[in-house]
Order: sequence, then C-alpha cells, then structure tokens
Amino acid sequence: MLKTIAVDDEPLALLILENYCHKNAEVELVKTFTNLKDAAKYLRQFPVDFLLLDIQISRTNGMEFYKNLEDKIPVIFTTAFSEYAVDGFNVSAVDYLLKPFDYERFSEAVQKVKKMYQEVGNEEQSFLSIRADYKLHKIAFQDIIYIEGLDDYVKINLIDQTKIVAKISMKSLLEKLPSHLFVRTHRSYIVQINRVNSVQNKTLFLDEIEIPIGDTYKNQVMQYFKF
Repeated sequence: MLKTIAVDDEPLALLILENYCHKNAEVELVKTFTNLKDAAKYLRQFPVDFLLLDIQISRTNGMEFYKNLEDKIPVIFTTAFSEYAVDGFNVSAVDYLLKPFDYERFSEAVQKVKKMYQEVGNEEQSFLSIRADYKLHKIAFQDIIYIEGLDDYVKINLIDQTKIVAKISMKSLLEKLPSHLFVRTHRSYIVQINRVNSVQNKTLFLDEIEIPIGDTYKNQVMQYFKF
C-alpha cells in the first residue's frame, strides 16, 4: 500500500481527498496538513511514498516548496488553476489534478504512482531501495555484509564500512531481501550468506565479525551452511 500525506489549505479539499483515499485500496493517507511548514516537519521524520500537494497554499507556492525538498518524493499536484499544469510537469510531477476532479481521475493518478514504483522495482532486482537520512538509498545486495536490529530501526553494514540506519522492522526488511542471499540468524541479525567464512558452535564468522545464531533460527541457518 502506498503511504501519502495531503497538503491543502481548504478543509473541503482535504475531506474529498480523505474520502478518495479511503475508497482506494492502494492508498493509505497517514496525515493531512493545511500549511507547508507542518508538512515539511513531518516529512523530515516520516517517509511517505508520494505527496498530494496543492499548489496555492495560503499565498505560498507549493511548487517552490516541492522544488526545495531534499528528498524528491513523487508528487501529485492538485489545484484549481490550470495555468500551473506546465510547471507541474516541468518538475516531474507524476500527475496534475485540476479541481474539481472525480474519484476516477484520482484513481488514475494513483495508478501512475503504483506503476512507477513497479517499474523501479523491476529495474532494481539486484538492489535494496530504502529510505533513510531523508533520502532514498539504492544499495546493491552484494554490498551488504550484515544487518543489525535496533528496536524500531535497522543498521545496514556495507563493505565500504559505511552504515545506513533506517526506520523499519527486521521482519519488513527481510521481506525486501532475496532469500537465496540473506538469512536471519538471530532476532537482531540478518547476514549475507556469501560473506560467511566459517561457522563454529553458535557463531558465524564474517572475516573478523562474529554474528550469533539464536536458538529460534538455528534450524534455518543449518539448511544454508550444512552443519
């Protein structure tokens, strides 16, 4: 499901978007905002898959707001002014909805977002795409050594010794990783199988790194390393 926020200074417009999102099984509207300042603050803390953004918000230009975002989240612009359409597509908007628009037109725009993510997913089958540090990271699976769980976050350890910390559960992250390359060895660890040099007792050795094997995961790990 695609997560989104809606930004519009007209309460009626937000109610319509809430209704449309509720009807559409592809969309989860997690928050609505009537001003850009609060929306920007939210986006710095919580990633979304796309924006529903009005262009004129209390004398502020939503187009300029979007251009200045560090993380270029896909956007569907909504506005009552048709003269902004060209500008909308110049900043690579997924779609441009001219008010008043009906549910069918809204659904068509959402499908464009969904198709965009599907195409990116097909192109990136050898990569992990994950949001962290206010941007979308594209990480080659082969560059990942191991992943450590930290409460609601994970720390991805890479071969160049960099570490990427992202807000996602271990379970959700494991679902994004190919099962022939990665195995969960412990409630706090996922390892890339090709990085394992040896196994001793309940420990995996990745060069100088030692990763524990939890009792819950021992049988699964045994299938990979035949010990």
